[in-house]
Amino acid sequence: MALPIWLVGFLLVSAFLSGLMDTIAGGGGIITVPALLLTGMPPALALGTNKLQASFGTFSVVLHFRHAGYLKLRTLYPGILSCLVGASLGTILVVLLPPNHLKPIVIVLLAGVILYGFLAKNLVSRSRARMPKVFFYLLFGFGLGFYDGFFGPGTGSFWLVALTFLLGYSIKQATIEAKVYNFVSNIISLVWFLVAGHVAFMVGIIMGVGQYIGAWCGAKLVMKKGAGVIMPVFRGVAILMFLMLIGQYWMTAL
Repeated sequence: MALPIWLVGFLLVSAFLSGLMDTIAGGGGIITVPALLLTGMPPALALGTNKLQASFGTFSVVLHFRHAGYLKLRTLYPGILSCLVGASLGTILVVLLPPNHLKPIVIVLLAGVILYGFLAKNLVSRSRARMPKVFFYLLFGFGLGFYDGFFGPGTGSFWLVALTFLLGYSIKQATIEAKVYNFVSNIISLVWFLVAGHVAFMVGIIMGVGQYIGAWCGAKLVMKKGAGVIMPVFRGVAILMFLMLIGQYWMTAL
């Protein structure tokens, strides 16, 4: 089925902004998940399609950082394996939940991520390591992998906080490493959504183009300006999308 031109443009712009923000500050899904829900998709289909388009962005960023020589994947295996397990369980739970139960949960989680977006600047600060690396990767790899499989928006930001506060990483170092875990949890989650038939391919690929370009631009900006420019935009767009989603949910409930 052909999509209206305005809808294609809306999805492309949403995905581009998401890829740009997610790379620099995390939380790009706060744009794309509501955008997909506003098209009238059921929650599970919207979340599955979001994983498809998000995979384009995380692949773009990981590829960029890998080619630039910033990634040593061998040191990340404990976190990667934990993400695989956590994201699998989170996605399976989403697939099993009835749609009428899932949408209110999504709205509540979106509200939480928006609140986090306003507090994040006070939470992310470099410090000394407070936890052994192996224990950290097992705990947060599973926990954030599960969250990313179940919902997703804000996962990159949560990784930034955890890596800087608990392992003492710089923002730049944490951003680079977080993208690897995002990519892993996106891919494994996408596989499970594909098995369950909860992916709209045409929409996902259209958004994937915008996501790839936005993420590539964001990867370049990470080395220059960091999250300072993106966070105000992130908060404004997140609130707008949230209010639109609340309005849609209220109208359909009448």
